[in-house]
Amino acid sequence: MTCAHPAFDRTAALFDAYRVHYGLPSSPETTRSWLHDQLAQHRISAAAAVQADQVCGFVTAMVMPASLMLGTAWSIRDLYVDPRHRRSGVASALLQHVIHSARAAGASRLSLQTETDNVPALTLYTQAGFRPVTGLELLNLRLDPTPEDPGDTT
Repeated sequence: MTCAHPAFDRTAALFDAYRVHYGLPSSPETTRSWLHDQLAQHRISAAAAVQADQVCGFVTAMVMPASLMLGTAWSIRDLYVDPRHRRSGVASALLQHVIHSARAAGASRLSLQTETDNVPALTLYTQAGFRPVTGLELLNLRLDPTPEDPGDTT
């Protein structure tokens, strides 16, 4: 999807709804600007499922170097379906689109992460062939100061 595509504004609006779904405040213009910048700078790619001029869902992915394989690996960053269109095959179609695109590009693997209690997502992903990775731990380092992590003030 490009930022000039007619469905971009509708996808950006659904992306804002996705953020709200996860407890963040609605910010349509900031969300649209952020999504535009990420796509324009090729940090992510996006695809939208459109039915009758309505964006029903979207998926974003990023390509990363797979240095040991001297190739690339893809990572699904976001997959969201409007609640009115769930259980209709939209998520599966978006997932298959990314799988096909990653294979066609010669990626060595496709990964994603989701919450351990997100049973519908875990079911979708395992049915598509994704398997848990054992022996690795997901670690994060917060770089922005938060009330829980005010940072070093010295």
